[in-house]
Amino acid sequence: MSFHSLPILPAVKSMRELERVLHSPYMYIVLLDSHVAQLKNIVKLAEQHGKKILLHADMINGLKNDEYAAEFLCQEIRPAGLISTRAGVIRVAKQKGLIAIQRVFLLDTIALEKSYVLIEKTQPDYIEVLPGIMPHIIKEVSSRTGIPIFAGGLIRTVEDVDNAIQAGATYVTTSNQELIAHYQK
Repeated sequence: MSFHSLPILPAVKSMRELERVLHSPYMYIVLLDSHVAQLKNIVKLAEQHGKKILLHADMINGLKNDEYAAEFLCQEIRPAGLISTRAGVIRVAKQKGLIAIQRVFLLDTIALEKSYVLIEKTQPDYIEVLPGIMPHIIKEVSSRTGIPIFAGGLIRTVEDVDNAIQAGATYVTTSNQELIAHYQK
């Protein structure tokens, strides 16, 4: 599955940022910091512009992040995919045919090893590795799991993006508006 030829998956935290990305060449948009009452309209607006939403299920205000919430999101909101740190959410997304993106925070060796166990259990379509500024860890996770990697978190420069891609990341998720604008040229 290919999102587009650009190395960036833009992440938006506000309607203003969303509106900018709706008029860009990016097909997929990661939605962060949303409110449950806004979701249906946001997904519909994106679809009207030929865009698809990857919804960060852990960051929805007003909705508990569990399997029941994932069922609701899949059936009622119908984004293109769900991003979550929770195994149950990833399982439901896969069962419902959505793109399932397992987000993992790699803070230390223990977190890395626990993440491998979680990834083996969930078998997501993609893994989002945070922070995304660790090329050697991106390379290791990609090699060990065989699952495509998104690098996210603390990506601040074009060099950070290039390093993540060269290490094996398929895409870089970022809310940095300068980087989003840079890569859509």
